[in-house]
Amino acid sequence: MTDMLLFRNLRLLDPAFDEPHGGYEVLVEGERIREVSETPITSAATPIDCGGRVLMPGLIDCHVHSMHSEVYMRRMEDVPLTLAAARGARRLKEMIDRGFTTVRDTGGTDWGMKTAVETGLIPGPRLFIAGRSIGPTGGHSDGRARTNAGFDCPCCNGQAYLRVVADGEDDVRKVVREQMRQGCDHVKIMVSGGVASPNDPLDSLQFSIEEIEAAVEEAEAFGRYVLAHAYAAEAITRAVAHGVRTIEHGNLIDEPAAKLMAEKGAYLVANLVAYVAMKERAAAFGMPPVMLEKNDMVLEGGYRSLEICKAAGVKVAYGSDLLGALAEDQSREFSIRCEVQSPIEVIRAATTIAAEVVRRPGRLGTIAPDAWADIIVVDDDPLEDITRLEGQGVHLAAIMKGGRFHKNRLGGAV
Repeated sequence: MTDMLLFRNLRLLDPAFDEPHGGYEVLVEGERIREVSETPITSAATPIDCGGRVLMPGLIDCHVHSMHSEVYMRRMEDVPLTLAAARGARRLKEMIDRGFTTVRDTGGTDWGMKTAVETGLIPGPRLFIAGRSIGPTGGHSDGRARTNAGFDCPCCNGQAYLRVVADGEDDVRKVVREQMRQGCDHVKIMVSGGVASPNDPLDSLQFSIEEIEAAVEEAEAFGRYVLAHAYAAEAITRAVAHGVRTIEHGNLIDEPAAKLMAEKGAYLVANLVAYVAMKERAAAFGMPPVMLEKNDMVLEGGYRSLEICKAAGVKVAYGSDLLGALAEDQSREFSIRCEVQSPIEVIRAATTIAAEVVRRPGRLGTIAPDAWADIIVVDDDPLEDITRLEGQGVHLAAIMKGGRFHKNRLGGAV
C-alpha cells in the first residue's frame, strides 16, 4: 500500500498567496500531493502535526555547480574525478539540508551523479544537469594557463571534466549532441567573459551568432534548451535574439536587453550572493586580484539588474553559483535580494519561477494536488523574517522530497 501522510495544524505558504493561510491541511500519497484543503481531511493517513509552523514548497536553486569544489578554479586541475565525486556528494547533501529539494546544475555534473541521487546512493535534491559547460578557445570555459597548450585526460583533472572548448559551428553541434547523448537536461554555453576565467574581459563576446544558433538548434531538436552565461547587455541581446532561453548572471544588462528578454519570454537567473561571498572571502582561497577586480565590476551592477528586469517584466529565478567552500552561503541570496525585492518575490523566484525555468510548472514550486511532494516546514514565517530560510537548515523542522522525509523533527512518520 502507498504511504499516506496528513499534514495538519499548519500555516500554508503557497507562492500563489501573499501571506501564510491558516486552517489548511495537506495530504501526501506516495511521491505526490493528493489533496490540499481549507477544511479537515478525513483520511486513514498518518497524521503529522506541524505545531502551527509554516508549510511551503521545497526550494529550487537554478544555478549551482555541484562538482566545482574549489573557489579558485585552477586548483581543480589537481582534483581527480574520484575526489571530485566525493566532494560533490557532500555538496549535494548540504544543499538538501538547506531545504533545496531541486537544483539546476549549470555545468560540470553528469548523469552519474544524477543517477546516484535518483537511486538513493547519495542524498541530494532533484538534479537537472547541463553536463560540461561549452565555450570557445580563450573564453569562460577555457581555464588553461597561457603556458598550457591542452589538458591531459579528464579522469585525472577535474577542471577538464567540468568544461569543454568548441570552435566553429560544426564543432559546437558535435559537442552539444554529445551532451544530449550523455543525458543532459539543458545545454550551457558561454557568450561573454567571466569572473573566474583568467584571460577574457567581462565584456568580450564569445561564440559567433552562427555558433549560438547551432547550439540552440541541436538542443531544441533533442527537446532541450540552451542557457547562456552572459554579463554585458550586448552579449545578452545576441544570445536571446538567437534562441537562448535563460540568461545566467546578467549583471550588466540594460533596458533594451531586458525589453528583448521580456518579448522573447526569456528568464534571468541572478546570483548576487556569489559576488558578495567572493568579495568577502575568495582571496583567502587563492583567487587572484585580476579576478577579484572583475568581481567588483559585476557586483556593482547586480542589484540594478534586478530593478531593470522587474521594470521590463522579465521573470528572475533564484540562483547561487557558489564555488568551493563558499557554497555554505547558498541560502544567503534570500536576504541579499530582499534589499531590492519583497520577501514573497524572492520566495517566488525560488519556487514558482524556478519551476518554470526547469520546465516543471505545477509539479514543483507549489503546494497543490498532483504536484510532487517536495515540502519544507519552517519554524517561523519567512515573510516576516527571511533569514528563517537561511543558514544550514537550522530553522527547518521538516524537509521532504518526493513524499519521503529527508529531515523530520515534527514527530509522526519517519
